Amino acid sequence: MIVNSSRKNNGLIFTLIAVLALAGVIDSAFSLQRHYAKSATQFCDIGEKFNCDIVNRSEWSQVMGIPVAAVGVVGYLALLLLATAYRSRLQTPVLLLVAAGLGLAFALYLTYIEEFVLDAWCILCLISLALIAAITVLAATLKVRDRQLMRLNQLHR
Repeated sequence: MIVNSSRKNNGLIFTLIAVLALAGVIDSAFSLQRHYAKSATQFCDIGEKFNCDIVNRSEWSQVMGIPVAAVGVVGYLALLLLATAYRSRLQTPVLLLVAAGLGLAFALYLTYIEEFVLDAWCILCLISLALIAAITVLAATLKVRDRQLMRLNQLHR
């Protein structure tokens, strides 16, 4: 009974991760579109400090010629696949935690660039930071619960 309850709760965590990852795909795709756009981003131009165009079109908006937003789309798609199509695999909780942790580290690095190099903030980037932080917390929770579930299964054998 405890094992089934834990699996059901894990299903809810997988679903939350999937929803947040889908939101990340949408956020990153919009950011990617704005990266290549010629027009100004009206909703994000809020004075000198909040301007997505400054951030999204800076020299820091690419890694080896690949837009950071494209990296975000691929990363969030990977998290979405892990939380849905691959959720039943034993290694998925640790893969989710590693992938989300790497994504969070990258997002924090980019946040550092916004604050200390560009001196400008991008609302889309901050949304992505919040999404990947939440996914990381959920993935860590999932991993802890998975470990507890494995211990319970060993005790009941």
